[in-house]
Amino acid sequence: MTDITYIRTYEGWLYLAVVVDLFSRQVVGWSMDSRMSKDLVLQALLAAVWRRKPKQSVMVHSDQGSQFTSYEWAAFLATHNLQPSMSRRGNCHDNAVVESFFQLLKRERIKRKIYKTRELARQDIFDYIELFYNPIRRHGHAANLSPVNYERQYFSEATNCL
Repeated sequence: MTDITYIRTYEGWLYLAVVVDLFSRQVVGWSMDSRMSKDLVLQALLAAVWRRKPKQSVMVHSDQGSQFTSYEWAAFLATHNLQPSMSRRGNCHDNAVVESFFQLLKRERIKRKIYKTRELARQDIFDYIELFYNPIRRHGHAANLSPVNYERQYFSEATNCL
């Protein structure tokens, strides 16, 4: 699943696009920019493809925002054997997992603060995603393990069953 949110800075908005793996809730791709453009979401998806290197077709779910309905988005999906899926118009519940991540980020890290610069916001959000959320933060969906540990345990057990 993928979506965009915004973070307040004294330099203006910083937009954050993420790609979240529904299996483990790990943020597998993300990108930040001062503009909410199709490049923002393409960079996040490119990061996810680079990190995961899918060998078979994967569904990518988004809302119907202009970034996700662009020709470039569709071409990227087709080139990388990704299948598009879109929320119903105006229904945020279809993208609840990503919205939940954004809510956690804003409640646990940002806490209504306004960052002095976009660069300070970028650093703080990087730390939250890569140093806390993915490797440490526990999720009820993931057997009360962090996303990284949930995947590690799952694939360790799958290997032992072979």
